[in-house]
Amino acid sequence: MGDAEQVDVVVIGLGVGGEEAAGRLAEAGLTVVGIEHTLVGGECPYWGCIPTKMMIRGSNALAEARRVAGLAGTAQVQPDWAPIARRIRQEATDSWDDKVAVDRFTGKGGRFVRGRATLTGPGRVQVGEQTFLASRALVIATGTAAVVPPIDGLAGTPFWTNREAVETETLPASLVVLGGGAIGLELSQALARFGVAVTIIEGSDRVLAMEEPESSETVAAALAEDNIKIHPGVRAQHVEHSGDLFTVTLSDGSTVTGERLLVATGRAARLDGLGLDSVGIDPSARFLTTDEWMRAGDQIWAVGDVTGNGAFTHLAMYEADVAVRDILGQGGPPADFHARPRVTFTDPEIGAVGLTEKQAREAGVDVGTGYASLPASSRGFIHGPGNAGFIKVIADRSRGVLVGATSAGPSGGEVLGALSVAVKAAVPITELQATIWAYPTFHRAIGDALRQL
Repeated sequence: MGDAEQVDVVVIGLGVGGEEAAGRLAEAGLTVVGIEHTLVGGECPYWGCIPTKMMIRGSNALAEARRVAGLAGTAQVQPDWAPIARRIRQEATDSWDDKVAVDRFTGKGGRFVRGRATLTGPGRVQVGEQTFLASRALVIATGTAAVVPPIDGLAGTPFWTNREAVETETLPASLVVLGGGAIGLELSQALARFGVAVTIIEGSDRVLAMEEPESSETVAAALAEDNIKIHPGVRAQHVEHSGDLFTVTLSDGSTVTGERLLVATGRAARLDGLGLDSVGIDPSARFLTTDEWMRAGDQIWAVGDVTGNGAFTHLAMYEADVAVRDILGQGGPPADFHARPRVTFTDPEIGAVGLTEKQAREAGVDVGTGYASLPASSRGFIHGPGNAGFIKVIADRSRGVLVGATSAGPSGGEVLGALSVAVKAAVPITELQATIWAYPTFHRAIGDALRQL
């Protein structure tokens, strides 16, 4: 393998978490090599968080315009996908080019290497003909990739993942979506509001199955208003593609058809071919297990989606901060995931933090719940059309604190902020109940839910 070049740190994968860790370590004066085989910045800026929210912003504007009739007169709405496609390409720095991101990293003093990395021993990383030896830290931040299930006939067809859906410049007339999780639901609703006939196939008995049942009911009702068909409790068993049509045979014997097929059945860590066995890590692991300092092994840290703690940009940034502080010996608090926030950006938005009621009961918590309907609140009444939502709080009655909460509504993700602080800081319920909640706001419904406790 030849002589290895000695450096302080090697970061494999420059998605959100990897870029944050590599940049900060370089700014701290360490010699840092950052390795990425696709685009610096990762999924979020190019095919995830940002472009999909541009799609959602446009689709929500259409929905709001259609609500004018119930509020302020009349409005004619003519959907046009072209501005969305144009905005996405502009945001992705001229059609998926990462020069700005690369320059951002090297401007902090880091060294960028394009290619696939392979671990060949403790601290030893090979990229093509180059070999680096990290004397201080190895950070693995290779992210995740869309899972393509082994459905008969699917392989070899021109199916979409989130990437193709984001990159499309023209919309299909119809779309079949495999998966009723956050990604599938967000893309389904956005495209439906631009006139695409959407059908969702979900193996669980409800969409958004990892969240509260009330969240599933709220979203399902909203999707129905957008003429989206949902088939819960069934799975795709066979896929055929002929001409411009996909035909999907379901486990109940029925079939659905669509011009395009979107696979949104989850994501898995990119660990194949990384050489994990050379550093004592199980190469068959689905995700990398870490301790509270994001350590995955001796002088090895892992951050971002690859850890399995949640495929969210905010978690990747949080984990990178913990790892950087540990590598630099700066101290501070270790990682704590008990108040993990998450938002599904449908309309209404579904914000959640901590445990669901089911998770709390399974954990043996002395559960108490409080619920408030958003349409029944003053702000919900004022808002009128598009006011669906609720606040649900999950309490540990023995400790007198919240362990989880859901905020669903037009500003569900924003209202979640107060609930996240309450769960993270274990604010006593008595203090929350004594809080003055501004009127008339959506977040005032938090007080209504707390009174139910």
